[in-house]
Amino acid sequence: MKENIPLVTANSWSVLRQFTDARIALGRSGVSLPTSVHLAFQLAHAKARDAVHRSLDVPHLTQALSAAWPELAPPCALLHSAATDRNQYLQRPDLGRKLDAASLDLLASAYPKPTQAGKKARPYDLVFVVADGLSALAIEQNAAPFLRAMKPRLEQSQWRVAPLCIAMQSRVAIGDEIGQAVGAKAVVVLIGERPGLSSPDSMGLYLTWMPSVGLTDASRNCISNVRLAGLSHDEAAFKLHYLLTQARQRQLSGVALKDEANGSALAMADEKSNFLLRSP
Repeated sequence: MKENIPLVTANSWSVLRQFTDARIALGRSGVSLPTSVHLAFQLAHAKARDAVHRSLDVPHLTQALSAAWPELAPPCALLHSAATDRNQYLQRPDLGRKLDAASLDLLASAYPKPTQAGKKARPYDLVFVVADGLSALAIEQNAAPFLRAMKPRLEQSQWRVAPLCIAMQSRVAIGDEIGQAVGAKAVVVLIGERPGLSSPDSMGLYLTWMPSVGLTDASRNCISNVRLAGLSHDEAAFKLHYLLTQARQRQLSGVALKDEANGSALAMADEKSNFLLRSP
């Protein structure tokens, strides 16, 4: 009688896959990956490519932002980087870090500021910049619910928040130019992160205190992986509010500002203990 041998050999560590989206313990078929795993990889790769090339749906995003924070969103300042299209944006990162001439004129007309002793006045405490970055999908799914979670925290601590800016074909550093032109003491850039093979919808948050053109990444604090399957919108709002409060008190950001909110963040979670330390 012929023995019925299974086509796929399971991996004994496959139980760990319930804790991560990483491609671990996939099993094997002969000396190759199982067909279902190989097809899943191709699908994830296609989703990542789609996220990179997707155009931001500005009308839909504006509507969602208006519903999330009515006092902040309308009228959104729609800005554009110096990269003329998506292909140039992907090939010239430097152009994605600065505004085009029309956007500079728009900000100059909307935010004319008096100068005092050679320094431009900063009437706002904070400005949010929503940038498509490398995943417009991440912004469309996460920007509005995150700002909805952020709104009560900033209102309670009396932050003067400037009208929202949406920046197309943009990278993180463009927030420095916008924050300086608007006259804000802090800028937070919401941007679509480079898609991974299991996270085409991940949004990053970048905080800079006293933004100005020419600052480096050392001046910024980053909160990453904001999405439904990663850091929740409420947890990200809690962490960002902590960093903003500390930045305002200490008048700094970046490498000089340490994120010490983890203890409080864990306390607000319900028993999110390390599964490796959990009792059987």
